[in-house]
Formats: sequence, structure tokens, C-alpha cells
Amino acid sequence: MDSKERIESLFAGRQPDRVGLHALSGAFNAVNAGYEAGIAYADPAKAFEASLWTYQQYDWDLHIQYCVHSITAVSDFGGKVRMPKGPYEGALVVEEHPMAKPGDFDRLALPDPRTAGRIPQALEYARMQRAAGLPATFFSRSPFTFAANFCGLETFAKWLFKQKDLCFRLMDLALEHIMRVLAVWVDEFGADNVWLWMSSPSESNQILSPRFFEQFALPYHEKVHQRVKDLGVTRFGFHICGDQNKNLPAMAEAQSWTHPAMLSFGHEVDLADAARFFPDDIIYGNIEPSFIQTGSLQAVYDLAKETVLKGKSLDTGFVLSTGCGLPATAPPAKVFAITKAMREHGYY
Repeated sequence: MDSKERIESLFAGRQPDRVGLHALSGAFNAVNAGYEAGIAYADPAKAFEASLWTYQQYDWDLHIQYCVHSITAVSDFGGKVRMPKGPYEGALVVEEHPMAKPGDFDRLALPDPRTAGRIPQALEYARMQRAAGLPATFFSRSPFTFAANFCGLETFAKWLFKQKDLCFRLMDLALEHIMRVLAVWVDEFGADNVWLWMSSPSESNQILSPRFFEQFALPYHEKVHQRVKDLGVTRFGFHICGDQNKNLPAMAEAQSWTHPAMLSFGHEVDLADAARFFPDDIIYGNIEPSFIQTGSLQAVYDLAKETVLKGKSLDTGFVLSTGCGLPATAPPAKVFAITKAMREHGYY
């Protein structure tokens, strides 16, 4: 099968020729192609070129795209970010949040859904995807994580106790902005051609208790998918970032998205547990990214082999991948060790 056939088989509930193969890899793609990591965010054309060559090099499934050009509360609402610097930064760095105190909320207003922040770069990248016959990726954080970006996670965590109404208003604002921008993608590309990717790192149990997850974050996942269904978007990928084991029961009970979705898990979540909670979805993951940087070649291969064999045993369908972002300077031979493990153990 080619990449499109393989991924479409997974979404149709059919067994493909082999497990899918992918990585959350924007900054790595850029470095792999000889650019600085910041090119992944600064130059859509070079970022897309780098992705095409990198996907082919490592035999990744091109029909899965995880675009690093995203809508963000920081840049879209007037905050300041800078490009990554040096060999080990692989993501945008926040220099100034749009809010510092509760009273700053009154200065926030919904921005233009086509021109604010990094939206033009994301839209340009999506156009190149469609020109290449790929789905147009729309990537956003969850409303909870997005809202925390207005003021910074530490401040937002304090406001969850002291300013609950404000936190709900921030999530309402985040939700509205996300949906307004997603509507731009649907208008330009058509709902059937849009792949919505969402991630929720701030909801990890390393940060948020399951009680607060149910009180604050989960209702907004349900609101997102009510609106997504109204727009007609059905292709959904969700990176459930970090240790969210204690959130999984409530998330599984709600399951507000259209099935099957592609659910991405960090190394902290056992793949068998993920499949047990979400039997109607495709499980994606979950090699620990830092181990690719620090482990030996043989150890990375062995971990990838263990992961692919576990994933092959799932009834849900499986994509072998990283459990979070691939380090920008991951050694190429170690990345290839994952491909080698898939080639040798990933065929059905």
C-alpha cells in the first residue's frame, strides 16, 4: 500500500499491509534538511519541502501531517514569541503573554481569523498540502491549554482556584477563536479535506488533577466537537500529551469526537490501556522522544520493536510513532532504527 491507502484503511476499520509509521517532527524535519529548527515555524515553503524529503527518507506515512504552524493565544492575541535558538531548542519560546493580571482580560478581543499571529503561515502550509494531494492540516491546542497561554500556565493554575469565572471566560474566548479559524480552513478547502489535530499538554496529570480536568477541561472538549460536527469535519487527530492516565476514564466516557479518530499518547500511557479505553479509535505512539536522543542505537531499535509488536496486537489499528515531539537534533541513525524496526516487525 502507499501512504494514503494505508491510512484510509485504518480509518475504514480494515487492516493495512503494515502498521503506520510517523513522528511528531516539525523542527526535526527542518534540521534534517539542513536548516535551523526555526525554519519549521518561519518559512512554510521550506518547512513543507523539508517534511516531504524527511518523510520519504524514513518511510513515514506522508498522509499523516502534523503541522507546526499553529494558532496560538500568545501570537494571535498580541503576545510575543521568538524562534528557537541553538542546537537544542525545537519550539517557539514565549517572551510576553497577552495577559499579566485579571484586568487585562478586558483588553482582549477576537482577532481576524485569517491574518492574526501565525495563521497566514499555517494557511500557506495547508495550501501546499492540498496542492500535493494531502489533507489540509489545522492544528490547535485544546481550549484549556490555549487559555493557559493567555497568561502563562503557572498564573492560569492559580486562577483555577482564585479566578474560576475568568478561567471559563478565557476558555470561551479560546474556543470561539479556534472555531472561527477552523471555519476559514473549511471554507477554503472543504470539510472533507481538513484534518483537525489538537493537543492538550496542560491537561496532563503532572499539572492538572483529574477532578479539575473534569471540571474545567473536559466540557470544552465536548464543546469543540459539537462545533466541529456542525462544520462537517470528521478527520480528527488528538495528541493526549503526557501522563493523562487518571483523565482517561472520564475522557472515554465522554468520547465526543467522531470515530474513528487517531489518538496519540505519550510514553507514560500503556498502549494496551489506551486501546481498552478507546476501542473505536486508532492508537498512535508512543516511543519516548528523549530516549531517541540519549539511548544507544540498539536500545532505540529494541524499544521500537517492543512498541510495534505491542501495537500490532491491538484490535484498534495502530501507528508507530513518537510519544511527543521528536528532538530537533535526534541522531539520524537512531531515527532510522525506528524505521528498521517497523520494516522488520511491522507487517501483518
